[in-house]
Amino acid sequence: MTILLADLLDDLREDHRNMAIMLDLLSRQVGHIRDGEKPDYELIHDIMRYMTVYSDAVHHPKEDLLYAGMQAEQPKLAQGLERVGPEHREIAELGERLRNDIEAVASGAAVTRERILADTNAYVQTLRTHMAWEEDDLFRRADELVNGEKSMFVDISHLDTLDPVFGPEREHSFANLLQNIKDLSQG
Repeated sequence: MTILLADLLDDLREDHRNMAIMLDLLSRQVGHIRDGEKPDYELIHDIMRYMTVYSDAVHHPKEDLLYAGMQAEQPKLAQGLERVGPEHREIAELGERLRNDIEAVASGAAVTRERILADTNAYVQTLRTHMAWEEDDLFRRADELVNGEKSMFVDISHLDTLDPVFGPEREHSFANLLQNIKDLSQG
């Protein structure tokens, strides 16, 4: 599937809004842990499953394609954006570490509260900072390509996966997460 750069940017910005919701939910659960309360580990697991199977596997590769397209079309415009790929790899590693922490807790392994707090805070802070930078710099520069004279298309056929939580067909396995998103929007 080939998509106009303008449409890809719209999709990426929508993904960022959805990811911010996930980070808000995750931060709430971290607050419970920090306060000595029991968090909803199933919810944290669902959040991290979503973030690793959709955001890391579909969203970030689309941004990598955006950057590659910018390099090909207007290399000067892409200068200084080399951190896109390395930051995506760092975020994926932090997310996998946190997901492993939560899966270890679910299987009955001893994971310290401090480790979960540290890993969650590192993940949330790194991803929020990264998304803000992309919005302010990467996407702003990509908008310059969109507003240029020539339409740019990006081939995302190998990434044509529907969002399992915010997409038109929601996966039943995310029912707890979907309910928490609904509660967050009503609260």
